[in-house]
Amino acid sequence: MFNWKGSLLALSLVSGAAIAAEAHIVRFDLTDSMKTFLRANEFDITGVNYKTMQIEALLTDEELDLIKQQKANIRFSYPQNLAAAPSQEYKNPQEIEDFVHEVHAKYPDITEEKVIGKSLEGRDIWAIKISDNAKRDEIEPAVLVNAMHHAREVMTPEITTDMIDYLTSNYGQDPEVTKWVDSYEIWVIPMFNLDGNNKMWTENSMWRKNTRNGYGVDLNRNYPTGWNSCKGSSANTGAQDYRGTAPASEPETQAMMNFVASIKPVFDISYHSYSEIVIYPFGCRPNKTPTGQAVESIGQEIGKKLDYKPGTAWELLYNADGGDIDWMYVEQQVIPFVIEVNSDWDGFHPDYKKMRNKTVLRNRPGWMHLLTRLEGPSLQGIAPKSYSMIKIFKAGEKTEVQSYKINPDGSFYVILKEGNYDFSFEGSASRKLSNMSVKSKSVVKF
Repeated sequence: MFNWKGSLLALSLVSGAAIAAEAHIVRFDLTDSMKTFLRANEFDITGVNYKTMQIEALLTDEELDLIKQQKANIRFSYPQNLAAAPSQEYKNPQEIEDFVHEVHAKYPDITEEKVIGKSLEGRDIWAIKISDNAKRDEIEPAVLVNAMHHAREVMTPEITTDMIDYLTSNYGQDPEVTKWVDSYEIWVIPMFNLDGNNKMWTENSMWRKNTRNGYGVDLNRNYPTGWNSCKGSSANTGAQDYRGTAPASEPETQAMMNFVASIKPVFDISYHSYSEIVIYPFGCRPNKTPTGQAVESIGQEIGKKLDYKPGTAWELLYNADGGDIDWMYVEQQVIPFVIEVNSDWDGFHPDYKKMRNKTVLRNRPGWMHLLTRLEGPSLQGIAPKSYSMIKIFKAGEKTEVQSYKINPDGSFYVILKEGNYDFSFEGSASRKLSNMSVKSKSVVKF
């Protein structure tokens, strides 16, 4: 699939989609020093491959000269499908909207369509809810899945639309699917960066950001938590990871934040491409995921099911500040993941006929695992208004494992590792549960 070359190969206009003529897709050995150098110089890292231990970047002539000065072990590559415009079978914003309407018309009893906000250019950002009583707001655990923060990552909406197809078409037929739909509120945003994707189709097949002022903002560096905190984004408007003028400066970011705050999902997956990795918080070195909490172990479980490498962004790739999963984790107590689908051999625009079905089938166990995991070790229930907070301790220990703000509707869904815990319900009243064994879903009744 790759045509390896011993000399530079320039990219030019491909299928009407402009790419800078001096750009080079370059691969070299993956080392910590090279990852640090690339990020410090704001180069466009397109992907990594932990099986071959190589990293790939889209570089200008000037950037390539800087790489050479580092005496990197450079391997030049020209992946045709990375540079080429996507197969026409991949979906554009209008096709996504049509898809949402068609699914809702076909399955009106178990779906609800919702505009969560508008893009910078005024496009509707669509979400679809899948639940047995979709038109009602029930007190049930919610799960959110979204795709395409980055416009060129065209495979990601294929996974979200496949998820929607699978759940709706198998409801009432497959007992497990029926249980999920009856028990939970499953929300899917099949395409998030609508303006950027439109620009990717019409102007530049490697476009990544939204379309702010023609140069764009990286929506996944625009969230408030950690914004501009660890050199994990750029102040340069021309950089691929330009963070914007302020936290949540973009209407798309604001739409996602408002929506997440309204539905309070237990889990979230944000699909990206490419690298075959599972990322969980935090994005900035040296912040580690709290070892007592379940997010790291669940991320590792997903990685094992998909044969993807799990870890934090800074461990696997580079510092990343202002990302959606850090904001969800810190501000909304969501257990969130970024899943980077496909390998560097496939690029951003893998051949649709060869790779689409293979990719969605490989990724089904990831989102299915989260739906199954809601029945796993957890503390769930509905608390009276006199309680606002739950503090969790290992049984018999004073060190707090985590705290959990009870949702405005009184619900709580605390995902835990299997073990024995002490729980302290606090507010205008208090209640303690001591040495409680949590091996599966534990429901507290008041």
